[in-house]
Amino acid sequence: MDTIYSNRIQAESGVRPLTTALKTLAVLDIFAGSPRSLRLPEIAKALGLSRPTAYQRLLTLVEAGWIEQDEQGRYRLSMHVCRLAAAALEQADLGSRVQPVLQELVDQVKETASLAVLDRGVPCIISRVESDSVLRAEQKIGTTMSLEGSASGRILTAFADEITLRRLKETGDPLASEDVLAAARADGYALSSGYTQVGVRAIAAPVFDVHGKCTATLSLVMPETRFNLESVRKPLLKAAEKITKMQQGAR
Repeated sequence: MDTIYSNRIQAESGVRPLTTALKTLAVLDIFAGSPRSLRLPEIAKALGLSRPTAYQRLLTLVEAGWIEQDEQGRYRLSMHVCRLAAAALEQADLGSRVQPVLQELVDQVKETASLAVLDRGVPCIISRVESDSVLRAEQKIGTTMSLEGSASGRILTAFADEITLRRLKETGDPLASEDVLAAARADGYALSSGYTQVGVRAIAAPVFDVHGKCTATLSLVMPETRFNLESVRKPLLKAAEKITKMQQGAR
């Protein structure tokens, strides 16, 4: 996905990105996909680099404040990333303003609610309110999901504008069938396939911006044993509509 975007930018502007910068920033993706701090050999292996090369990139990110070392000498993301993430949410008009809506939805249906957007071609959770239930699906902010099988992925594909849909197809990642996408557009919601996370089901609805573009999805996720479509569908759709109105009234 990144290569496709990069090639398009080059073709339109004639300016090439800094290859060294891209390679260094790629290190951040390794940390974003790890639940714990990492040692140098692990990072080098994940990137397919020699240890000296991996260390040089790590040192660059440490000096820039993106990476830090813990007491055991492992590397981890610094809190600087949190500040940038919070700013990104605010600039996208999806910051703390949506939290009350998520909390209200969770209080009503007693299941975990999440807001997700497309990040480099995949759905990514950017806001989340957990239910109080002991048995619940565990997904943290920053978790990415399948375009094909997740409820959010199906919604973001079904309601994608022409340019976004073309970019998603260009990645080569599998997408849900046209029948599934058509049903999502007709119903105004989508269900997860049930095979991406065994024993877990999700339902998602689109959130639109002031231009009518689907910029995010609101979803509920729960153990399959508690899933009841009729008890969660209307509250979810109502909450998604509320966030849409917030988005459309932000300008």
